[in-house]
Amino acid sequence: MIYLIYGKEILLIEKKMNDILKKEKMEEFSINKYDLENQSLDEILEDASMISMFGAKKGILVSNSYIFTGTTKKSTIIQNTDLLLSYIEHPNPDTILIFSIVTEKLDERKKITKGIKKAGTVIEVSMNKGIENIVEEILDDYKIDRQSLSLLIDRVGENLQILEKECEKIKIYKSDDKVISKEDILNLTTKNVDIDIFKLIENIVLKNKEKALESYQEMLKRNEEPIKIIIMLANQFRIMYQAKELSRKGYTASDIASMLEIHPYRIKLALEKGRNFSSTTLLKYLEALADLDVNIKSGFASKDLALELFILEV
Repeated sequence: MIYLIYGKEILLIEKKMNDILKKEKMEEFSINKYDLENQSLDEILEDASMISMFGAKKGILVSNSYIFTGTTKKSTIIQNTDLLLSYIEHPNPDTILIFSIVTEKLDERKKITKGIKKAGTVIEVSMNKGIENIVEEILDDYKIDRQSLSLLIDRVGENLQILEKECEKIKIYKSDDKVISKEDILNLTTKNVDIDIFKLIENIVLKNKEKALESYQEMLKRNEEPIKIIIMLANQFRIMYQAKELSRKGYTASDIASMLEIHPYRIKLALEKGRNFSSTTLLKYLEALADLDVNIKSGFASKDLALELFILEV
């Protein structure tokens, strides 16, 4: 069997791969893993064609399978996709070959994509279930009420990799009674600072100066340094500007994440928030924040009041 699994969330891709391996009753020792950015199709397909040493089915997992997308990777390895097309026509029946790639869409024009769609199984994984249902699946048989679940997502964010780590942390501490409360979430999880930054940006976007100042004050109460907040704010505006410009040139969110080497979730948020600003405005804010940073470090502005003035003036 040959599979291609793709989507924007690596956690969902990995879950789907594990479901397939579990269904096929694959043992860990009979699974080999490859990365298409660092290893050749020649090597991978040679392994796929060989009979398993243990006389059972063999699993081969191939990550970063960019050959099915429009993305071009800078690599010294030239991938001969004709080899894969030949293998697809005559696959080893004892090998479960699973390609995976974090991407929004495949390049349907490519011969290799058409080939695997015709002879293999192509699966797109997405968050159609809703983030709440996915978190409940991660928590498994642990009990959590809707309010506590909302608090967990609000506090940690919707990045599934981070959510899974925080959920695993909670599960370890609550393994005795398996009941998760609001207090457990507040005491055991780490608040995602990016959420506060985007909350601050959102209030700036809406021209809600009072709420923006509240967001800023909340961050100060958690001992975030004004200089650090300025840097984080500038970083987000910079990402928003870069993502906006690249999107305007026709690049997808997945392409942008790969080019900027930033997690797709952050790019998704940057593109969403960036729609509310022109590129000129984003550059103006970046210049203002850079001046603010220089003035504070030079002693010409109070670090406690400078950012408040910026919020009031934008």
